[in-house]
Amino acid sequence: MSTTNDSLIETFWQARQQGIYFPPAWFGKLTIDQAYRVQLGLIDRRCAAGERQIGWKVGLTAPAIQQQFGFHEPVFGCVLDSKPSGHVFAPADLISPGFENELCMRLRTDLSGTIDLDEARAAIDVVYPSLEIIETRGPFTEQIALALADNAQQKTVILGSPASLPADLTTIEARVSINGQQVATGTGDAVLGNPLNSIVWLAAKLGSYGRHLRAGEIVMTGSLTRQFPIAPGDKIETIFTGVGAVGMAMSA
Repeated sequence: MSTTNDSLIETFWQARQQGIYFPPAWFGKLTIDQAYRVQLGLIDRRCAAGERQIGWKVGLTAPAIQQQFGFHEPVFGCVLDSKPSGHVFAPADLISPGFENELCMRLRTDLSGTIDLDEARAAIDVVYPSLEIIETRGPFTEQIALALADNAQQKTVILGSPASLPADLTTIEARVSINGQQVATGTGDAVLGNPLNSIVWLAAKLGSYGRHLRAGEIVMTGSLTRQFPIAPGDKIETIFTGVGAVGMAMSA
């Protein structure tokens, strides 16, 4: 198999055109570095075809999840779409969907390379209560590298109303309800100790791929709770203390 970046991107692009997101020939054969290069190459092609990258996501931010998957750091993906709170999906819109409960930051200035928490905080314009809508388009847990090449499960994000950045992100509580029943709570310190650490990590990581964070982009900083599946008929709401509420639904 040819493993040059361009040929890899072309291979995965052709598979994607056929609705194959995890090419079986590459099971267990892709490095994490190759996976990121494929991801970024596919995003570049999607943008050339008319989509627009509006930001980034940081995933695998909880130590327990990193340990589960044998990772020593988070992962990133690209965000190309957002929808307002209250959006209703049809079941046919999504592939094996789920959601995560996250604080989404919008940047007011560019960020690149090595930064600290204070620089990350100073660069944030507003924070949104948000839900990341993910799709399981292949054997995610068994093939993490292929999942990263396939943009880390990302489908879209649901954004509530923007709010000012609270002084302390670590104590923000997320209260998650499905169909009116509370199913989970989580706090901001579940995200790398502080969601701002996701910004710090991402700025440095993107630098190694010749990319940087740009003013106006959004960053999904990682889930305060575990991931939940979405079934037809479900109505989801998450309330973030001091930030606001966000919700979505799937028709029956």
